[in-house]
Parts: sequence; C-alpha cells; structure tokens
Amino acid sequence: MNIATDMPYCRLDATRFSPQPALFIVFGASGDLANRKIFPALYDLYLEKQLPDELLMVGAARRNYSTKEFREILRASCLAHSRHQDEALHTDAWHAFSQRVFYIQNDVADPQSYEPIRRLVGEQDRSVLEGLAPHIAIPHNILYYLAVTPEFFPVISENLGRMGCGSNASAPGWRRLVVEKPYGKDQRSAASLTEALHKWFEERDIYRIDHYLGKEAVQNLLHFRFANTIFEPVWNRNYIDRIEITVAEQEGIGTRGGYYDGFGAARDMLQNHLTQLLCLTVMEPPATLSPEHIRDEKVKILRAIPDYSPQEILARARRGQYAVGTNARGEPVPDYLNEAKVRPDSTTETFASLTLSVENWRFSGVPITLRTGKALAEKYSEIVLYFKRPPSALFAAQCGDLLAPNSLTVRIQPDEGIWLSFNAKVPGEPAIRANSLRFSYREVADYFPEAYERLILDALSGDSTLFIRADESELAWQVIDKLEAAWASADPKAAPESGGLLKYQAGISLRDLIAQVREPVLREPVLREGLV
Repeated sequence: MNIATDMPYCRLDATRFSPQPALFIVFGASGDLANRKIFPALYDLYLEKQLPDELLMVGAARRNYSTKEFREILRASCLAHSRHQDEALHTDAWHAFSQRVFYIQNDVADPQSYEPIRRLVGEQDRSVLEGLAPHIAIPHNILYYLAVTPEFFPVISENLGRMGCGSNASAPGWRRLVVEKPYGKDQRSAASLTEALHKWFEERDIYRIDHYLGKEAVQNLLHFRFANTIFEPVWNRNYIDRIEITVAEQEGIGTRGGYYDGFGAARDMLQNHLTQLLCLTVMEPPATLSPEHIRDEKVKILRAIPDYSPQEILARARRGQYAVGTNARGEPVPDYLNEAKVRPDSTTETFASLTLSVENWRFSGVPITLRTGKALAEKYSEIVLYFKRPPSALFAAQCGDLLAPNSLTVRIQPDEGIWLSFNAKVPGEPAIRANSLRFSYREVADYFPEAYERLILDALSGDSTLFIRADESELAWQVIDKLEAAWASADPKAAPESGGLLKYQAGISLRDLIAQVREPVLREPVLREGLV
C-alpha cells in the first residue's frame, strides 16, 4: 500500500501551459470517436472546472441535425461515457455545458460546405451558431479536431486552407489541427500526409495524437526516472538485463475487420503506442521540460535503432494470428479468417513482437522487446525492466535460477502504478523469495483524468510534449517498414523464428503464446561492429 507523508511537493505550474479560450471544431462529430471519447472528455473537464469559460464547441458532420438535436444526442453519449456518473445527472450542469455546444452540417469532401466555417473563423459571423447567446463572445483561437478516417485528413486541411482557415501568423489567434492515428500506413504515406498538411498548417500547429501518451502512468515515466536518484543511476546497460513493453488485449478485432486486415498488429500498435513507450523509457534527460527538448530526445532514440538486415529483423520478430477459441468471459471467438471483412487467405498478424536494441551509450546491447496481441486471456499494458542477477556468490551460488531477478514494473492499465520486485528472507525459514513494493495512483489521487482529457487540455494550451512530431512518426515507420517487408518475403508456413505466422488459440495466456512462438532473448556485444 502507499505510505502517506507530510512532505511538501513541488508544483510545476511555472513550466505548465494554460488552456486558452477557443472555438473547438470537431469534424466527424456524429461518429463513434466523438461520441465515446471527445465530447465526454470535454464534459468531464467542464465538471472538473478545467475548461476555459469562453470555450465554444462545434460539431461538424454530414447528418442534417439542428443544434438542439445534436445536443440531445450528445447528452446521451456524455451521460453514458462520463467518469462523473453522479454529477453527469445534474440537469443544471448539463444545461450550462450544452449552451456552448453547436452544430454545423458539413460534407468534408465538398468545398462549398466549408463556407459557414469560413464565416465563423474568418469573420466571427455569429449567425452561423444557432441560438448563440448575445453575451457569449466568439474566441479568435481555433482548434480543429479531425475525428474522421485518415483519408480525409488532407481533404479537410486543404479545404480549410483554401477558405483561409489554416495557419495564419497575421490572424489575431492561433489555429491548430489535431489528427488521430493511424498517421499513414508506412513511411512514404506518412511523409506524403505531412507534406499535404504542411501546405496549409505549420508543423507547430499540427498535433498528432496518441492517446497512450495521455495516460497518467506514461506521463509519470519522466518524473519517476529523472526525479529519483535511487533509480536514475541504475537505468542503464550496466544494471538492466532486458526491457519488455507489452500491450495485451482480450478482445478480437470485433467490427474493425475492414480496417484491421489492412494494418495488423505491427502497424496498429508497435509503430505508435509501443514505440512511444520505448522512447520515454530509454531516452536521455532533456535539457529542459520544454516540448521540443523532450521530443528531440525521443527522436535520438529512434535514430539509435540499428538498420537491421531482413535476416536480422526476422530473427528478432515473431507474429501470430488467432484461431477459434473462447474469450475471458467464456464466449466463443471465431477464427480470425472468419471475422467480418477479413480476407479468407489473410496473413495479417494479430500478435506481434519485436526485440530491438538502442545503440547509444546508455543502453547498447540491452534487448528491448515490444509485443502486443489480441484475443488473449489477459488485458494489461506495462513496461518491465529486469535487472541483472547478483554475482554468482552467496545466495546466487546456492539458488541459481530460483533467485528471482529484481524488476521494476510500470503498469499503464489497469491498476495504474509501479511495482518494485526484490528478494528477502522468508520469516522463520532459511529461505529467500521474491517480494514487492507497490505504488498505486488510484490510492493517492482523487482526480484521475482519462487520456483524452489530458490531451485535449494540452492541445488547448499549446503544449505539444505528448504529441508526435513529423520526424518521430517517419522514423518509427522506418523500423516497421523493414519488419513488414521481411514478413512479406517470408513463408507464412515457416517456423516462427523464420518469419512464419503461428496460429494460436483465442483466449490463450500471453505466457503460453510467448513459449509457442519461441520469442528470442538476444544478447549482443556492448559495441556493435562499426561502432567505436
């Protein structure tokens, strides 16, 4: 359990940005993401008194809603998905929040349908917002949130730009663009998308969102590492034996077959979520806490990943695809090939693992395994650092492999917290076994925001720390592109270590699946050939 203290704590408000009043325009406002995540997050922020008083929220979508109808639809969504179930039932709170929510009918592919947005953004035409109260001012700052499928990112940015609604240094306020994943399907498409967005929006105004980075446990990585001298000195190759970063999911692909079968686990998860966790886990301390200094250090990690040959990357990677089984609730799960909108001969992986090394001074030679899978027995996300065993003397000499290595686990979800595993004597016996110290975020915090809440506040504040820069995205794609090319040339029926696709039973434990694919544990010389 956590130990409460009366020690003072250091606030970082001096280096923290503040959310500013803005027009928050959500494209795709009738879709699932907007209704399950974005607007409920805005409502939760409102209930927590975190939003600027002058914020106006505008939904834009093809459906022919009035503002009143849109508010009623959002009310049901916000009540269903809000963290504040009790407060969300308060009529007064919802009424006050909804008076700042409006709707504009918009076909993202039709340039003419952007005319109301042009009038609203460029001229502050109040008639665009149905029922806008006379005392409510229209902010000059504009935040566009693209809650649409990726093929519409360049379409929307171009239509906004041609209407004069893109980045504009001479405008009285800022104009920012938030885009969701997937950001491209490979390095080339990501670079092409960036080029298209840069025609109308400056890089400083583009916020590529990765909701994993909004989780409190992820944000704590830098604080935990660099604010504690008992951990930072041993956070290197001299003491760490290996690192494992895992995202295990219990559900299959559900209704996402049309999207997922064209991507797979490596593109869907390794390229973004897990690579970002890798960067935050092993990066060097930034010069300051400014967003660009932090993102500079993340880019250095990506540049330090070796340029593996196809043979090397196949030896380091494993892939699998779930077959018939049962989920954690005992419900039947079909074979992946029988899921809706999946090709009958698909070799798309639903499990992927990749063991990398980061060839810098701090971590050279330390295996770092990224893994993710669907239709597994467990659901969790965590980072585990395994420390080297003590010298083969005293306890290690007698216990051998029975002496557990020390480990540090950062649990991202569920049960967010930190676990430190260590060895101690068994009371009353001449024996030793592993024990752990646990820190739980939920036991020390009354306010525990969801990821989208934090990221929305950061976008309104202009804090890009937890958003992905263009060069980060393209460097991460370089690694996955090599992996995908190697798998494409490998025989799916080959052994897992030769690039084969293992069929695994839905509902299998991750431990058993790792054993089946024979995941590698690689050891390399501290200095690779060619490095001096």
